[in-house]
Amino acid sequence: MSKAPKFLFVPVSSEEGIGEYMRSKILADEVVSRWPDAEIEFVLNSHAPYSQQCPYTTHLVNDTPTKRVKEVNALITAFRPDVVIFDAAGRKAQLRHAHKCGAKVIFISQHKRKRSRGMKVERALVTDSHWVVQPEFVIGDISQFDKLKLNLIKRAFPIFTGSIFTQPSSLVQQGLYTKYGVMPKQYLLYSAGSGGHSLEYQLAADLFAQVAQAIFNQTGIPSLMVFGPNYPNTLPQLDGVTVIEQLSSVDFINLLDGAQGAILSGGDTLLQAIALKVPTLAVAVSKDQPSRIKQCVNEGLVLHCEPETDVMVSQVTQLLKPSSSEQLRSKMESVGEIKGLDICMAEVARLLDAAPCQ
Repeated sequence: MSKAPKFLFVPVSSEEGIGEYMRSKILADEVVSRWPDAEIEFVLNSHAPYSQQCPYTTHLVNDTPTKRVKEVNALITAFRPDVVIFDAAGRKAQLRHAHKCGAKVIFISQHKRKRSRGMKVERALVTDSHWVVQPEFVIGDISQFDKLKLNLIKRAFPIFTGSIFTQPSSLVQQGLYTKYGVMPKQYLLYSAGSGGHSLEYQLAADLFAQVAQAIFNQTGIPSLMVFGPNYPNTLPQLDGVTVIEQLSSVDFINLLDGAQGAILSGGDTLLQAIALKVPTLAVAVSKDQPSRIKQCVNEGLVLHCEPETDVMVSQVTQLLKPSSSEQLRSKMESVGEIKGLDICMAEVARLLDAAPCQ
C-alpha cells in the first residue's frame, strides 16, 4: 500500500467501562508511531465520559456503536477506511459492510462468549484477523470443532495476543516518580477500573480508596489511587494516598511497572500487571471479571478476595509479605513474556501489505 492508511476504531463504549476504548487508543497511538501519516478516526458512545477526551477525530453516536448499525455503516461508507478494528463491538451487518467496502476487518474478543461469536461462520468470513486479548491460560484454546469449521471456510484461527500495552520507559518513570513524590518499588498502586463501577453500597473506587487509606495507616507505605475518568464524585483527600483523577495508558503502565504491589479490578490492568510481574491483589467489580480472576488464581499468579474493606485490607497485608510477593513473582516468571502490541502491529502490517490501494 503506497498511500497513507486509514483506520477506523469501533470499541465498545459505555458510561461504566473503559477498557475497550483504552485498548483501542493504545493501538491507535502505536499505529501513528509506525505509520506517521495514518488517518485515524473513532466511533464512540456520546454518553461515555471519556468520549470528549479522545485525541483523534471522533464520531459520537447515541449508544454503544454496536447498536447503531446504520450510523456506523454510513461512517464506513464516507471514510472508506483501509482497516476497521471492532474492539468487542460490531454487529454482523457492520463487519459485512466494512468488508464489502474493501476494508480489512479486525475483531477483538476478550472472553469466551465474544470469541465464539467472532468464530461464527458468517462473521468469520468477513473477518481478516481475530485477536484474543487474553493469555491462553485464562481463556483456553478453541475447540476442535471450531478449528475444523475455520479450516473448512479457509479462515485463520484467532490469535492470542495477551494484554496490549506500551512497554515501560525508565525516562518516563523518573518523571512520574518526581511528579507524584514516590520511589520505585516503594509504593502501592490502586485502581478499580474506569471509576464508574458500582458495588452493592458504594462505588468500587471509593472502596479501593478506603483500603488504601487503611493500609497507609497500618504500614506507612504511600499509595497512588487512580479514580478513573468515569468517577462521578468530587475526589477525596486522603493521608498518605496520592489521589489521581485519571492517567494516560502510558503513565499508568509506567507507574504499575514501578509499584511494589497493585490492588486492581479484574479487567485489562490485571493482565498487564501479570505481564509486568507486579504482585497483585485482584478484586472483581463487574460481572465479567470473576472468571478471569479465578483462572489467574488457579495459576498462582495473583491473590484475590471479595470487595469488602476488612477482607481487602487483610489480603493487601498478605500481599506485602516478602514470601507472598516472591511466590507470585516466581509464578509470573513462568508465564514468559508476550508482547501483545508487537503481535498486533505485525498483523496490521501484514493486512496493509495485502490491501490494494483504493
